[in-house]
Amino acid sequence: MDLVSLVALAFPVGLTACGLAGTAMEMAGGRRLAFIEPYVSPRHVMRSLAAVAAAGPFMLMNDALAARRARRISFGLLVSCACTALVWALALGVTILSGLLWANGHAWPAGG
Repeated sequence: MDLVSLVALAFPVGLTACGLAGTAMEMAGGRRLAFIEPYVSPRHVMRSLAAVAAAGPFMLMNDALAARRARRISFGLLVSCACTALVWALALGVTILSGLLWANGHAWPAGG
């Protein structure tokens, strides 16, 4: 698989992982996923980092949409948050695929 194919695969992998992690966290926590307790806590830094790494794009868009509904942010800032969430999901997918390739003894192909 060449680099373009892996990157094209990385985005849906990241988006799926983010959605699955976010939905599982919402079901376990019993409330909307956001950058608040019980998902993000200064007392549990490592757990919070793992939660944000896995479901961060979901959290970001939930918070951005809530802020837009409350008229606290502009449409341009909402679009900026959406672009950030998409890039974040791509990075998550690259990380997951890199880990899977490494675990199977393969290396991420060099670009060129």
